[in-house]
Amino acid sequence: MCGTKGCLVKCSPFPSATPENGTTDTTLININLDHGDPIMYESYWRKMGNRCDITFNGYESLSYFANGKSLCWFLESKLEDEIKRLHSVVGNAIVDDRYVVVGTGSSQLMQAALYALSPADQPEPISVVSAAPFYSSYPEVTDFVRSGLHKWAGDARNFEKNEPYIEFITSPNNPDGVIRKPVVNRDQGILIHDLAYYWPQYTAITSPANYDVMLFTVSKCTGHAGSRIGWALVRDKEVARKMTKYMEISTIGVSKEAQLRAAKILGVISDSCLDPTLENFFEYCRSLMIDRWQRLRQVVKANDLFTLQKYPLQYCLFTKNFYESHPAFAWLMCKESEEDCEKLLKEHKIQTRSGRKFGSDPRNVRISMLSKDEDFNIFLRRLAAIGGLTNGN
Repeated sequence: MCGTKGCLVKCSPFPSATPENGTTDTTLININLDHGDPIMYESYWRKMGNRCDITFNGYESLSYFANGKSLCWFLESKLEDEIKRLHSVVGNAIVDDRYVVVGTGSSQLMQAALYALSPADQPEPISVVSAAPFYSSYPEVTDFVRSGLHKWAGDARNFEKNEPYIEFITSPNNPDGVIRKPVVNRDQGILIHDLAYYWPQYTAITSPANYDVMLFTVSKCTGHAGSRIGWALVRDKEVARKMTKYMEISTIGVSKEAQLRAAKILGVISDSCLDPTLENFFEYCRSLMIDRWQRLRQVVKANDLFTLQKYPLQYCLFTKNFYESHPAFAWLMCKESEEDCEKLLKEHKIQTRSGRKFGSDPRNVRISMLSKDEDFNIFLRRLAAIGGLTNGN
């Protein structure tokens, strides 16, 4: 089975795939690799059986309020404990002297952070920037409700105004997987670090992140996107209080059932890292990512039409080994200067996200590496076929 350590070298770059209807004709199937829907993780959680099961009685979780004493009054203490435990086990973030704020995924936390960090006494909305290629949702998240507090100002590299600003730093970056640092670097700057992908299956953990506002999400850590749970680690008490107020006004808290399920899952992951009788979650998923990236690079190397981002070897404190990044998304580029890569792939029934949406070149597309096996295998076959047609083979 592809994805196990013994199979990494034996896998074909583009093995045959059979669609769900049992036929062998895949030519009519549209492969959607636009969204980062983490279906790839299903195989691990199936192997865990009922280890993550959780039962709720009808009389439980009736109150708006959680049973803990957190500043975030709807945060379940079990979830807070498991968040701190997992970060300590992995070593990817400082949790001491941090307030934990829970949200419905990191998207709500982005909005809450913008609300909390935007000055309320300024005549003009504060500018929000991020270095291109930036996460495609940042412009919409910033401007969707047309808040008078903040406004999207585009690529951080082009921000020249001598005034306060908020900068999103996504590291590893979405879409290109590159490790990022602040770009504008001025005294008036307020920073939000989006660390959704700073986990060992994607990149080396080189040091524990230690920033004022750090955002994480269950969807990219564990694969449970449908539970809609994210969390922020916040240094300043007043900022954490304002973020909590945003959640209170917008949704009156976060589902307790989702929080307790997330707590159970995070606990199982931590256990898998510490108990040698369990299969280590991050090692298993890292093996899957390595396998997929190796096969994709083989296909790209075999033709002259596309190129991929390259990543340096870095020492990982978690795996105790040198590791090349294998991001959740591939940042694919068409070498032809006039080529619209999204359009080209769409003609071959491969749906991706154009570089334009990331403030970048239309020759680039973002491709999800987290799809189910059948879709990923069909994608590789079609990509290889495009290269063959281009080369005249």
